[in-house]
Formats: sequence, structure tokens, C-alpha cells
Amino acid sequence: MSTAPATENPRTGLVPRLNLPSIVVFGLAYMAPGVVVSTFGVIAVASKGAAPTAYLVATFAMALTALSYGKLARSFPQSGSVYTYARKLLNSRVGFLAGWAILLDYFFLPMVAWLIMALYLNVQFPVLPVWAWLVVTIAVTTAINALGIVLADRVNKVLLTLTVLGLVVLLAVCVHHLGSSPTGAGLHALWNPVTSVGAVTAGAALAAYSFLGFDAVSTLSEEVHDARRNVPRGILLTVVLGGAIFFVIALVMQWVHPGAQFEDESTAGYAIAISAGGQHFADVLNVMGLLGGLASCVAIQASTSRLMYVMGRDGVLPRRTFGYLSPRFRTPLFNVALIAVVGLFATKLSLATATSFINFGAFLAFAIVNVCVVAMWLRHRRSGESMSVRGHVVIPVAGAVVCLYLMTRLSHVAIYLGLSWFVVGIAYLAVLTRGFRQEPPELSIDDPNSEPVSSAS
Repeated sequence: MSTAPATENPRTGLVPRLNLPSIVVFGLAYMAPGVVVSTFGVIAVASKGAAPTAYLVATFAMALTALSYGKLARSFPQSGSVYTYARKLLNSRVGFLAGWAILLDYFFLPMVAWLIMALYLNVQFPVLPVWAWLVVTIAVTTAINALGIVLADRVNKVLLTLTVLGLVVLLAVCVHHLGSSPTGAGLHALWNPVTSVGAVTAGAALAAYSFLGFDAVSTLSEEVHDARRNVPRGILLTVVLGGAIFFVIALVMQWVHPGAQFEDESTAGYAIAISAGGQHFADVLNVMGLLGGLASCVAIQASTSRLMYVMGRDGVLPRRTFGYLSPRFRTPLFNVALIAVVGLFATKLSLATATSFINFGAFLAFAIVNVCVVAMWLRHRRSGESMSVRGHVVIPVAGAVVCLYLMTRLSHVAIYLGLSWFVVGIAYLAVLTRGFRQEPPELSIDDPNSEPVSSAS
């Protein structure tokens, strides 16, 4: 890590203050490793009792896209994620639509994360109603993110440490339980007579949702020391470490409870914790999971505000508001506050409705990221530069196919809502570009003193 003092980026006002461990913690906090416990039953049922195998397949699938993100982050170390990459390598209009697609994921994920926190807090501590817990959670995470990325990083490290500690304790308790009753241990947790390739891939499609957020590391590129080196590593490490956690915990839980028969699949993880360690242990574990959820809320709100800031800085969204950066805290305060206000409406939606269409934007954006790597290979090939075909064509194409396949596994409601959001984006782009006759505004990153300009086709 560099020991030089952080200096302000004259182009954007964002300051590089994070190192590799910080962005890996950020990515893992965003993914919320404790989600493996709460979703175990659903994935075990879908995979017919082979949840760890489903997580293994999902890890491999997401790693393909993580490799593509890494290649692009190395070439374009600016914040903005797929929005920036598609804009540079495909087309400014495609870049806008890619940003619009991932904005569907980023903008509504905080609402869902806060709603889940409020629901579980209400169950654990019913002294406050759901809406009150929602307000408390939003207020806490918004204050943390408003005060700066360094504070958010410290909070994430503490909360993620507690979450991982809780998972380690769960692992130890389950192993101890197996020592006295080892009936579930064995290869049946990975594959059993009723498991099939179709069942495992169906489980993997669900398990892939647990990885959403690894790409958020790329939105912090301008706040990372040596971003060209650290961001690609951070993205891949987030997927690999997160996948390893998911696999190990799912494997032990599948040993404790072989098969896929549960009284309630949505609370199967809690029931397994009770059977392995008792009611009090399950309650304590649930509280530690809630702390991990709070870290996820902080990370989600932070990354969403950065994406909106980049789009505002470029003039794609109103610059005076979305492109505003607090002179004191170097944070996009308006965006942080706007996300908080929208989150207050979370109680008006059911979890099923809120989460059904988020993944449409994520998988579409992931597919575009893989296409961007192929476009980069074509561009370098035309200029006479040599790039690996396997790394820049074969792997990205495989990643795009996997993402599009996962998209087809979404519900019809998710697809319809996702397409509706996309249509709204096209309409907004038409207005922004005066009937597609102009390109969307773009910020020149070569001249530190340059202003956003619109370039003709």
C-alpha cells in the first residue's frame, strides 16, 4: 500500500484512500456472506439436496464475468462500472443503456436490503414495527455513507468480521453436531440419486443471486490506490472468497440436514441452526447475520451513489444534483440522500415484487461486460496489438452465455418489469439525444480542466 498522502483527483474530486483488503471487504460486505444461511433451504430444494454443488457451479459462472470485469477495470480505472466500459468500447448510447440496466439493480437493491433488515429486526425485536426499524436502518447507513468512504470502510470491516465470526461458529457447532450424529456426512451432500444436472443448474441460477454485488467494487475505482492493479484483483478475490464461504457453509448444513425436505424452505437455515446448537444459539446467530446485513446496506448505498455520481458528472443525469460532491466529506450527498428517501417506500412493496426484477438488470449488465471484453479484443486486433483469444474471446463469450441463460430462469414478472424499465430508459435516451440525433453528454477524462461536452456522431 502506498504511504503517500491521498491527493484529490483533479478530474472528479474523488480521493484514492482504499487498498486491496478494503475493496475485498467492501465486495464481500455487499454480497452479505450470511445470505447462505437464509437461502440454503430454497437452493437445497431447487438442487434436490445438492446445495453446495449448486454454489460451486454458481461460483464458476460468476468467476467468468469477474475475469471480464478485471480486464476492463485494468484498462479503464474510472468509477462507473459497466456504464463506463460500454461507453468506451461499444457506443455512448449503449453505454447509457448499460448504465440504465445496472441502475435498476443498484438503485433498488438498497430498498430490498433495508426491507429485509427491517423484517428480520422486527421478528427478533418486535418492540418496534417494521416501518420503524426501516427508518432506523436507513438513518444509520445514510449517516455512515454521508460522512465518507473511510468511515464506511471501517464500519464494513467491523461488521463483516462479526458476520464471518458467526459463520465460523455455525461451522464449528455443525461439525460438533455431526460428530455425535454423522448420518448426513458424505458425498450425498454433493450429489445424490435424485440430483440431476438440470436440478443443480436450477439451484445455481438461484445461488448466483447471492453473488450480485461483486461488480460494485469497480464503482470505487477512483477511490482505490493503484486501481489498475488492485481493482481487478479485488473483483476476482471477492467472487472466489465469497464462493468458498458459500460452498463450505452449504456443505456442512447439507450434511446436518441431508436431502431437500423442509417444513419451510425459507427458514430452513434457522431450523438447522436450532437443531445443531439450540434456540439460543440460533437467535444469537440471527443477530450476527443482521449485523452482516447492515454492512451490506452500507456497501450497497455507497456503490449506488457512486454510479449515480458518475452518470451525473457526465451530464447523463442532471449534473447540478447527481454530479454534486460534498467539499468537506468528498461524498455524493444528494445521491446518498435520494437513495435513502426512496428506501422509505420499501414497506409499500413485498419482497417478492421488489426482488423479482432486480436481477434482470444485473444479468443483462453482466452480459454486456463480457461483450465489452470481446469488443476490446477486436479494437486491439485492428490496431495490430496481440491479445489472448482464450482470455478475451472464449471466456467472455462463455460468461455472456451463462448470464443470458440465468436471465431466462427469472420469473415472467421479472422479465416484464425489467423490459418495462429498459423501455423507459430508451425513451429517456431519446429525449436526452433529441431523437437519437446526438450522442449523450460525455466527460473528457484527458483534460483535467475540461467540461462535459456532447460529441456529434
